Amino acid sequence: MLIIVQIILVAAVMVVSLALMRGGSNARHLAVRRILLMIFAVVAALSVFFPEALTRVAGFLGIGRGTDLVLYGAVVSLFVFMATTYQRFRHAENALTKLSRRIAIDEAEKPGQLS
Repeated sequence: MLIIVQIILVAAVMVVSLALMRGGSNARHLAVRRILLMIFAVVAALSVFFPEALTRVAGFLGIGRGTDLVLYGAVVSLFVFMATTYQRFRHAENALTKLSRRIAIDEAEKPGQLS
């Protein structure tokens, strides 16, 4: 059962990373991020108040302890954060490059113009 959970976790990381890298910051992606954040907050709060439930869920999935399940979730969250940060960085870098080119063209000397 543990190998199945591991395969699912790796697949989830790959799918989420690809989806976040592919998409832009449109309303749909923003809504998905907000929903995932709300789910995370609810699960985190419930796991604080009911740690034995988290251990039962981990046991059902074939993971030894609830702590390990939290660790796997943290790793997935880290990869999602990395993917979204990379996407934002690339977008900002492309915008800066276009702006720099536009400024260079606008400020370039025209042929035959004296400085």
